[in-house]
Amino acid sequence: MPARYHLRFQLHPGPDTAEHAAELAAFCREAGIDEAVLLLGAEELYAGHPFGTAEDRLYDTAATAAKILGDAGLGISLNPWVTAGHADRGRTDRLGFAPVVGPDGTVAASQASFACPRWRAWIAAHYARYADLGFRVLWLEDDFRYHNHAPLPWGGGFEPLMLERFARLAGEEVTREQLVAAITAPGEPHPWRALLQRVWRTAQLEAAAEVAAAVAERSGGRTQLGLMSSEPGVHSVEGRDWRALFEALGIDRQVSHRPHFARYGDAPGRELSFSVWMLELQRALRPRHVRSEPEIENWPHTAWSKSDTQTWSELVAAQLAGSHAMFLNVHPMQSGRAQRFPRVADMLRRSRPALDWLAERQPGEPHTHGVGLAVHQGAAAQVRTTRGGDLAELAVDPGPAADFLLRYGVPVTAEDAPVRVLFGQLAWAFDDDELRRMLAGGLLLDGTAAHILTQRGFAELIGATVAELAGREEPSASGPYALEQVVRPSDEGRGAFLSVNVQPALARLLPATDAEVWTEILTPDRQTWGAGRYVFTNELGGRVGVLAATAVELLPFDDDGQRLVHAMVRYLEGETPTLPLVTGGPHLIPHLTRTDDGWSLAVANGSADPARPRVVLPGGWDSTVSTLLAPLAEPVAALATVDGPTLELGQDLPHRGWLVVDWH
Repeated sequence: MPARYHLRFQLHPGPDTAEHAAELAAFCREAGIDEAVLLLGAEELYAGHPFGTAEDRLYDTAATAAKILGDAGLGISLNPWVTAGHADRGRTDRLGFAPVVGPDGTVAASQASFACPRWRAWIAAHYARYADLGFRVLWLEDDFRYHNHAPLPWGGGFEPLMLERFARLAGEEVTREQLVAAITAPGEPHPWRALLQRVWRTAQLEAAAEVAAAVAERSGGRTQLGLMSSEPGVHSVEGRDWRALFEALGIDRQVSHRPHFARYGDAPGRELSFSVWMLELQRALRPRHVRSEPEIENWPHTAWSKSDTQTWSELVAAQLAGSHAMFLNVHPMQSGRAQRFPRVADMLRRSRPALDWLAERQPGEPHTHGVGLAVHQGAAAQVRTTRGGDLAELAVDPGPAADFLLRYGVPVTAEDAPVRVLFGQLAWAFDDDELRRMLAGGLLLDGTAAHILTQRGFAELIGATVAELAGREEPSASGPYALEQVVRPSDEGRGAFLSVNVQPALARLLPATDAEVWTEILTPDRQTWGAGRYVFTNELGGRVGVLAATAVELLPFDDDGQRLVHAMVRYLEGETPTLPLVTGGPHLIPHLTRTDDGWSLAVANGSADPARPRVVLPGGWDSTVSTLLAPLAEPVAALATVDGPTLELGQDLPHRGWLVVDWH
């Protein structure tokens, strides 16, 4: 099956609706679009939750366009613009909805609370009204969430109706100020945090179920719902139960997902690592029967915002993830005229060869392999804060670990794996049995995670104690930390210096006598401050690697750092290493999958300079086929040579291009 394009496009209500819908149908035929996703009353054309004659105009526009697009042979879906509301932007509520309230008491002017019965009745009726027009999917926008409701500083969920629900569950009256202070207080999480997340989760699930029931009844089960989501870390703060939410939205178990996974504007090529791990993580969080249609958005939707090359590279990342369709937001939202942007059609036509090639060779969901990421949807319930008062501090996910490894050429997976990585506050999310299982395999830790495991009684299994997390601005008898010097494991890098000068804190590691220290932390005058990285084999037979750094995303990337990371991954793999590791240029980002008869490795060039990737596979290569996917071009055979365990590309891999290597 070829790749699928689903184009989101806004039509303006008015006398030209039929003409503009016909123009959209013609554009879709020319650009190879499979489905049109209508967007109505959005952004610049959004005046508030629609009702009365305004809602009638939207319905009439949808009905007219649906018939024209359907008659043209296109699939059709609909994306109503708001659920709770994206942002006030000068608008005020006109329907008597209970407003959403932020943790600081800010009250939204036009955005509704999930606990508001009037809003819940409105949204169920609003979606149900469209359900008899034959749409495949009615999409819930990404305002179906608690965070990111400007001008609220974090988001909502602290309105009186929600506090009443909380009081019933907690058995006592609690003020907003008391609740915010408790759930964000440093130290062991207050029980109220989990209770509030339960309140939020329940209110959201109730609203989702009401919308699904209304749409199912009106459409006779012919129309399904779809959900856009944002970053998993902030959804964890909300207490989101991904499986339960998709079950609530399901109509005869049919439901779709529109994951956010790429930046909305121009970004450095290394940001492809974000796309790779975001797609991988959300694949693990949603049930397997849920369709995935990742959102490709160029906001404000022109090549002036995001280059065609970047858009293409993100489309490839989405297709590698086994996505069912590409959800395209590539026209200016306010334009109303699809044919005014022929460059968009050209970009989509030129993108299709690579996407079709990938789709036809991988018809189903991929089975990824690599270093296993720590996936836990309830992590925010266990986070220990340091400042207090800030809900954003509760948002954690494996992104820093994934970016760190991917940009150094190490593949990752959200599936179980022999080697795992656990960085930061995520170490609080797993119970003792889960941690013990990780420690019985290969486990990579940063300084924060090592400190947490020491506190939890696992010092003997990680091969060190952590005396403290030493803050950058805190006085220390050993002086300020500045450098990391390589003392092992090989002659090639021994003596090299790396910088830890901008780390906000370092773990003061006290390795066991049988741990092998690979780097030392030095002061500016090169006095030893403590261990920087070490490896250790524990009594369970597990292998552990630890970095003193607590913010790996702030470590400067360089060749010495890559050598250390690759060596540590090889140590953690033990006697039978299997992972292909990539060098040959900065930010060569890998994506590794199992196939029916072997393996496939895709490598993206996240540098603006051309690169010639080298891939080391410990077991050697058998029957390799290499293909070059250059931006907006036809796939071509790549010039690659194999010398023992090393495969090397003999031609340049361009910026944001992908090399795909298949072997048995």
